[in-house]
Amino acid sequence: MLTPGNVSDMKAAPALLERAGPMRYLLGDKGYDADRLRRMVREAGATPVIPGRRNRKRTIRYDEQRYQSRHLIEKAFCRLKDFRRVHTRYDKLAANFLSTVALATAVAFWI
Repeated sequence: MLTPGNVSDMKAAPALLERAGPMRYLLGDKGYDADRLRRMVREAGATPVIPGRRNRKRTIRYDEQRYQSRHLIEKAFCRLKDFRRVHTRYDKLAANFLSTVALATAVAFWI
């Protein structure tokens, strides 16, 4: 799913949860810290592993050890951004850009 660069991650989260299928845990960074999202994840039968923002009044408890495996996700995005065409998004059409990302993924993780 592709959204414009100026759209918050939280706006796309409900649609992504619907497409994700069954899961046990949902890992996310502080950008996904919202009570509504946590409620949706629990209703889907999963456990949210999302740290709370610093300015939260109530401290959020999360599985810190499981959260550390999130670096694999970050490394994957970093590897994709090694491709200049993906990083700067030269393609104007979403279909072309997603095709470029698919090719870059194939090259980055196949080699």
